[in-house]
Amino acid sequence: MTEPYEAPGDQRAQRPSRERPWLMRTYAGHSSARESNALYRRNLAKGQTGLSVAFDLPTQTGYDADHVLARGEVGRVGVPIGHLGDMRALFADIPLERTNTSMTINATAMWLLALYQVVAEEQGADIGALTGTTQNDIVKEYLARGTYVFPPGPSVRLTTDVIAYTVARMPKWNPINVCSYHLQEAGATPVQEIAYALCTAMTVLDAVRDSGQIAPEQMGDVVGRMSFFVNAGVRFVEEMCKMRAFSRLWDTITRERYGITDPAGRRFRYGVQVNSLGLTEAQPENNVQRIVLEMLAVTLSRDARARAVQLPAWNEALGLPRPWDQQWSLRIQQVLAYESDLLEYGDLFNGAPVVEAKTAELMAGAEAEMATVQAMGGVIPAVESGYLKAQLVASHAARRARMESGEDKVVGVNCFQATEPSPLTADTATAIHHVDPAYEQTVLADLRAWRTRRDETAVRTALGQLTADAAREDVNLMTATLACARAGVTTGEWSAALREVFGEYRAPTGISGAPVTAPTTAGGGMAAVREAVAGTAAEIGAGRLRLLLGKPGLDGHSNGVEQIAVRARDAGFEVIYQGIRLTPAQIVAAAVAEDVHCVGLSILSGGHAELVPEVLRRLRQSGAGDIPVIVGGIIPAADAQALRAEGVAAVFTPKDFEITAIISGIIDEIRRAHKLEPWPGRPGALAGATTEG
Repeated sequence: MTEPYEAPGDQRAQRPSRERPWLMRTYAGHSSARESNALYRRNLAKGQTGLSVAFDLPTQTGYDADHVLARGEVGRVGVPIGHLGDMRALFADIPLERTNTSMTINATAMWLLALYQVVAEEQGADIGALTGTTQNDIVKEYLARGTYVFPPGPSVRLTTDVIAYTVARMPKWNPINVCSYHLQEAGATPVQEIAYALCTAMTVLDAVRDSGQIAPEQMGDVVGRMSFFVNAGVRFVEEMCKMRAFSRLWDTITRERYGITDPAGRRFRYGVQVNSLGLTEAQPENNVQRIVLEMLAVTLSRDARARAVQLPAWNEALGLPRPWDQQWSLRIQQVLAYESDLLEYGDLFNGAPVVEAKTAELMAGAEAEMATVQAMGGVIPAVESGYLKAQLVASHAARRARMESGEDKVVGVNCFQATEPSPLTADTATAIHHVDPAYEQTVLADLRAWRTRRDETAVRTALGQLTADAAREDVNLMTATLACARAGVTTGEWSAALREVFGEYRAPTGISGAPVTAPTTAGGGMAAVREAVAGTAAEIGAGRLRLLLGKPGLDGHSNGVEQIAVRARDAGFEVIYQGIRLTPAQIVAAAVAEDVHCVGLSILSGGHAELVPEVLRRLRQSGAGDIPVIVGGIIPAADAQALRAEGVAAVFTPKDFEITAIISGIIDEIRRAHKLEPWPGRPGALAGATTEG
């Protein structure tokens, strides 16, 4: 009998040992606390190693579900948490002492952390053993995401109080996650992303150091609990070098500015959500390879590897991903971590000339921009002056102009547009998850029931103490906030008490400071649009065409509407834009008062089905029903059809990337409303107008 062949040595035994993979998360939450709890438990069963909680917009901006601004927003982009009972339901049967939980929450971070702690206590957990992160970076909310509540000064105080509290009581918790992710979404270049995030971190650390709540010898503990949350775009080499630049600059700052001598305490600890801005509605199947490339940028380099990764789903430009879509993104991570040999080796790029040169270039640029911000007095004065927002709006406008001109190629959007029908989107009605509007009524009913069951005396006492403490500078507000959580105070009541003391804030829009990015060379697309704007104004007897742009509801993602505003301004429109977070009543009142020729509404949160019809109804009631209304945002095809049936003149979605063409469409709708022929007298004459390269 032939003997079996034996290889010289066991090859498997020679493989290097593998490092532990990064935390794998899926940013998730919708409808209600109970629905989200079921989703979390399914995701954990599939191998997800951490939770990343998405809160709905009312929760993020400090409103109860029955507030007028919450209409249509409850449970849309995250889970509604209105009180302690909701937090109990969210984490039912999930042992918090053994769960690493990231919470994307900023203005109301203190409140949500208090609710989380009380639920953990009820589970019998050791508070000192809790692990996770509260994002708690308010600066980027003023610049990009829009879920701020209070002015910058009081907001930094809330952040400082959370950091001081957790360092003393929850030493394994990351109390702040300085978040440059949304800066990139708002237009930041890699240099700006690095510079503004590090300036934010320095502002927070300086505030903690100067607050008197932390002894000088504890600053190492504070720095060691700082973490970052970054974006990774599709420009693989640049994004990977960005992370190396971030790491080296942070090491220098923490050593020289804060005297941290322990190298482990100076480590740049970051999690990542790869880029959602670059996901396309056109040929959305291409988003899968974009997501993979973006993930590689933050995992291949061992010395700059993310500690936690969460990936968007391929269909996020279409609407809310389904559980299966989120599972697909989780499996992308798992294949890289467990099937490839990546985790068996050291850094693949150390000493690479291209990598070192690009990293040095990014570091130099970031240091120069940081010096500019510091010369202004730091990141808060730079926010309040409008400088940072104007820089982001300008960068985003330049990026859009490059895409429109074809300088930046986007596969399936401005090149290689011929495609076979996709089976993934054959049935657009089922290609995304739909939140049942009935859940909003369920949440409202639960909120009413909660208020009837609680001890109103205890609630009033707790809120009174919170207000009194907020009026003092020498009291950490976490103690009073925990008392509010235990007494049954609601999210809206906690925020309202602080609004009384701190006031509210409206951040600069950055539009007036943005430069012209669309050239108007003779015979070009922008020149034709400017001519049409002036000609139409003359025909209807107006000095200038007036365009009101509004963001109804709580959606703070204003990047798109800001670009429309800048381009419309450059085309010759008088643009009325008051920023985010307006009620339909406020928008209609402004439209009537300004006697506008068109109303443009921007909604990315899914609240369009409720909010747009309300604007239309109020316009008709005000005798202004003849003003054309256009809508832009992430709007499924069936919803777009329904909006047009309600009376919307035009709907634009992410596939409509040519902003000059959108402005042309606005002119067409104004002319149609005034019973004028399309400019210059034939249908579709302006529809193809684009920006020249």
